Amino acid sequence: MASRDNNIPAMSMQSPPLSDSVADQDIARPLAVDDFDRFIFIVGAPRCGTTSPARFLKGHPAVAFPLIKEPHFFALNDLRQLSQGELKQRVEREYLQRFFHRDASRRVGVDASVTYLYAPEQLEPILRLWPDSRFVVSVRDPLAMLPSLHRRLIYVGLETIPTFAKAWAASADRAAGRRIPRKSLDSRLLRYDEAGRFSTYLERLFAVVGRERCHVQVFDDLTADPEGQYRRLMAFAGLEPQGGVDFSPRRPGQSVRIRWLQRVLKQPPKVITDHLVRNMVETKSGIGGGKASRSLLSLRKRLLRWNRGSRPAESMPYALQTELASELQNEIDRLGTLLNRDLTHWLQPREEAAQEPRARRESGDFAAAPAE
Repeated sequence: MASRDNNIPAMSMQSPPLSDSVADQDIARPLAVDDFDRFIFIVGAPRCGTTSPARFLKGHPAVAFPLIKEPHFFALNDLRQLSQGELKQRVEREYLQRFFHRDASRRVGVDASVTYLYAPEQLEPILRLWPDSRFVVSVRDPLAMLPSLHRRLIYVGLETIPTFAKAWAASADRAAGRRIPRKSLDSRLLRYDEAGRFSTYLERLFAVVGRERCHVQVFDDLTADPEGQYRRLMAFAGLEPQGGVDFSPRRPGQSVRIRWLQRVLKQPPKVITDHLVRNMVETKSGIGGGKASRSLLSLRKRLLRWNRGSRPAESMPYALQTELASELQNEIDRLGTLLNRDLTHWLQPREEAAQEPRARRESGDFAAAPAE
């Protein structure tokens, strides 16, 4: 796949020295578009190993990582009709100043919102602000990815249908706007019939941002050679690889004890969410942070820990596997053509008895963080 990686200079590992007065003025100045050279967007697909490139990049000294891993800003806001001045002002006020804190040495932004893959046309304004931005896409066998996505949405409080089979059967209702949870951030993630259409959305993404700006990561490669995939990502991003990186699996699939409690904890009212985000920004920037907010966050973490379950992954009926394979076969054939890769081993139904251990084995992401 063609790219312009070699044209991007390596990022400086240190910021230039500043006098105290200049540094104070810089901290006080609101973040602006020009504070970033480019962004790297990990656009999806969900449950395909996107946590791994996010962690690879988060630990890099040149990277500015958001306070929330997935802001979903460009999926939730269609900015294409704004003038350049209006676009810049809105992105600075509602995106940069809300989700990032200032660090002059970190001029490469990262955003790992997996909803972006399903709204590729809304990414066009990004290139008006940062023309050298890059886009990372992860793909995986849908027979493993879709049940894993359902399980994850239950865990983060965005799904109310308790089993994947019932959620898949609700696809037509959800396409018509019915049976959407009130707290749903973006109903597109609940469309399991759409979530596995990788070739359709990848083609649309290529048309908007250019194939040369995209790096496609296959989950099979990530599990087989995480270190090799790390180095490929760093080369694509124009960043120097770091030493001491941990390539062990992270984020296994998790269940919950009480679903309504999980929804309250993971999807609190907007006024509370906005307050906590502001508090985190102030704390990270060293200009404040309320004690009450920190106590509330601490309580939330303890309750989330208590509410974790240990139920095994749901076994998918053979007939449902066959239905999904039939529905998505053309998509995977086209994806193989797009990537010039044989993916015929995907979409192969397994006996029900084999589903549960396979789901447990593949539910984690191979993620990296600097070793202690």
